[in-house]
Amino acid sequence: MESLHVHEFNNMMIQLVILLIVSVGVASIAYFRKKPYSIPLVFIGLVLGWFQVPFFEATKDFITNSEVFQIFVISIFLPALLGEAALKLPFSQLRENKTPILALAIGGTLITFLFVGLSSFYLLGLPVAVAFTFAALMSPTDPISVLQIFKPLHLNKKISAIIEGESLFNDGIGVVLFQISSVYLVSYIEMGALGFGNGLLLFLKFAVGGCIVGLLIGYLGSISIKDIDSYPLEITISVIVFFGSYLLGETLHVSGVIAVVLAGLVLGNYGGKIGMSSVTKLNIYNFWDVIAFMANAVIFLIVGLELATIQTDGKWAMIIAGILFVLLGRSIAVYGSLVWMKRIPLSWKHLFNYGGLKGSLSVALALSLPRTFTGREDIIVLTFSAVLFSLLFQGLTIKTLVKKLGIIENASHIGEYEELAANITISQNAIQTWTDLKKHSLIHDIDYLDLVRIEEENLKKYNQLLQKLYVLHPEIKQEQLKDAQRAALYNQYHELVKLHDKEIISEDTLEKYQKEILEKIEELL
Repeated sequence: MESLHVHEFNNMMIQLVILLIVSVGVASIAYFRKKPYSIPLVFIGLVLGWFQVPFFEATKDFITNSEVFQIFVISIFLPALLGEAALKLPFSQLRENKTPILALAIGGTLITFLFVGLSSFYLLGLPVAVAFTFAALMSPTDPISVLQIFKPLHLNKKISAIIEGESLFNDGIGVVLFQISSVYLVSYIEMGALGFGNGLLLFLKFAVGGCIVGLLIGYLGSISIKDIDSYPLEITISVIVFFGSYLLGETLHVSGVIAVVLAGLVLGNYGGKIGMSSVTKLNIYNFWDVIAFMANAVIFLIVGLELATIQTDGKWAMIIAGILFVLLGRSIAVYGSLVWMKRIPLSWKHLFNYGGLKGSLSVALALSLPRTFTGREDIIVLTFSAVLFSLLFQGLTIKTLVKKLGIIENASHIGEYEELAANITISQNAIQTWTDLKKHSLIHDIDYLDLVRIEEENLKKYNQLLQKLYVLHPEIKQEQLKDAQRAALYNQYHELVKLHDKEIISEDTLEKYQKEILEKIEELL
């Protein structure tokens, strides 16, 4: 018996290594061609799934086992990817853009859910549980797909923050809606008004419970690294935080997805402030970059393999209608939830609408339905078809849309600015380091002068190039000045809190000046 388990484990590891080899090969080609690797991986997965390829059949059979796919994508890859994204997302960006993020993540998700569910029920004639389970799978944007495809586009910070914030939070809501629709919906409908109340309470339990678990685990992880200055140990703690919050949430029957997002945000922002040195941050970010790359690469290949298994015979009318419902639902959700936000340009709304990609999370959840679930095959066909359309059509054309909308027309100049800013910082730090060494007699005066002279010449050159860039593209300078002004205002806000804590200023004075500062920040957004 023991040898059998060892054999099964070895076989699983072999299949995973094969997947990783194929994924890295495709991603390397995409890298040299300067293209996102997600779409090529899905396409290669489709090809490998459709045709018999020597030495790959065993791997294909292994992956298309729904239980294996569910375990790896939902229980292992998803917490890692969500945690990695949340860890690096500054809380200040979420706070600045909280209104559109919440509108899309909550209002937009619910609008899509209701539209797709009602349309599928009344127009496709699907049973209510099947219609709304499919709607739940289509209501959120997939964080894995969205983050991987949008990151290389070099969008401005505000757009990126809204897209990332929505994709991180709405999938947690989507998972909750999926659980309610697939398990409880029919019985709640039969109960009438009481059932609606029970459904609402269950939704709040999943969502609020996930928030509590995530905040608690994130806080505990943050204070545990406060007095530790060992990045291997702190990285290990981050692994425990991400997977621990997810697994604890699922064990307590609340949203593990919401839990890991909140835990990652707390660890990255609060923990990063009180307990992470610059060396730790560099290493912990690099570690999770590697994990995220491997997970992303393997996931998109797996999605392609899974999509190749769908049977569409005699179901094309239902498939086309389902895709149209999803597209219309997303459009109504985006334009409807943001209609009153005059500061969000119409071009951004077009991007948010078109960029509502579906992906591996929807596929994995669909496959997780028990085989006894009535209408399971219809849900899988509808979900797989919508995901395939989303990734291959919307994913391949999103860059063209972004260019037509003019959102990244100055991306090359922004990249040039970022390189100059990095070089200036490096030169300034080098000079400061040598000055400190000289102060402690750890470097000779002559050597110090030679090193500083060379670096000051570099610094002068970088500043001249920066000034030319500002003249050619004044909007870049304006944006940097706004960032600097916002940073100063946030610092003033926190300093006022310190004065209040020391009883130097009263509560009324604190509130007065905080309100003024927040109004100034709002003007700079």
